[in-house]
Amino acid sequence: MTCSPRAVFDVLADGWLYPGWVVGASRMRDVDASWPSEGSRLHHSVGVWPLLIDDETVSVEWHPPHRAVVRAKGWPIGEACVTVDARPRDSGCVVRIQEEAVEGPGSWVPRFLTDPLLSVRNRETLRRLAYLAEGREQNGER
Repeated sequence: MTCSPRAVFDVLADGWLYPGWVVGASRMRDVDASWPSEGSRLHHSVGVWPLLIDDETVSVEWHPPHRAVVRAKGWPIGEACVTVDARPRDSGCVVRIQEEAVEGPGSWVPRFLTDPLLSVRNRETLRRLAYLAEGREQNGER
């Protein structure tokens, strides 16, 4: 990305932006006032109308501007542990996202089947995150 890790984490810290960069999240219902501190929650919906599911994402680790870990819920599919790492590089940064199903039916599917789908989804997720982080940094927003 052509922005700093700090710009990436500024986007992650704004819970109301979650559906703007997370593929599958469709709307925010509420953001805990303490977001993104560990244990705080984002209350979101996944899917498209009329098939919306209200669920939440919980902050597990928050170490800006380098590492964030959340537990994303998306029942009835299950829950996933999602890690976002950012490292400075040249005039920007490298951001990596890792996602692993940890509970529910999604965790029963072998990784060799889920990894290709998650790769495509997370590539788009990172593209959206880059648009937000780069745009905010270029415009001097925090």
